Amino acid sequence: MTRSVHIMNQENVNATLTVAVPAARVFAVLADPASHAAIDGTGWVQEAVNQAPLTEVGQIFRMDMHHADHPDGDYRVVNKVQVLDPPRAIGWLTGYDKGDGQLEFGGWIWRYDLTPLGPSKTEVTLTYDWSAVPDSVRAYLRFPPFGPDHLINSLRHLAELVPGR
Repeated sequence: MTRSVHIMNQENVNATLTVAVPAARVFAVLADPASHAAIDGTGWVQEAVNQAPLTEVGQIFRMDMHHADHPDGDYRVVNKVQVLDPPRAIGWLTGYDKGDGQLEFGGWIWRYDLTPLGPSKTEVTLTYDWSAVPDSVRAYLRFPPFGPDHLINSLRHLAELVPGR
């Protein structure tokens, strides 16, 4: 397993890890919302509310979350699939339900890019990009909202999870 962590600029951060698993198997785990709590490097993701596999751009899936600094502690996010290119890329915007059926997204995206390095090896790059976050959100949220180890921890969890799937 090789790894690297990069801060590309002020607007996004990424990490890369090579895993000894075919890209299609890695993609299948990432496209399964039920696996996201096990992958998460912060411990904030608790459980997938919607457990259907991610199969199309625009698909909505919700996650129950917990963060000690959140006003409610427990909360729910709404994710919208933004990128879906099996088995090479998957990504989603994160937001919330405004309570009236309207969804609002904050402008940040989670994206995984998978590069096959042969039949049973894949380079996985996880990118967190907040370049589209408006100033009104930046006024009360710090970006990125997690420490530098979060992305590589998530990739390590993914690497541990995938072989068993």
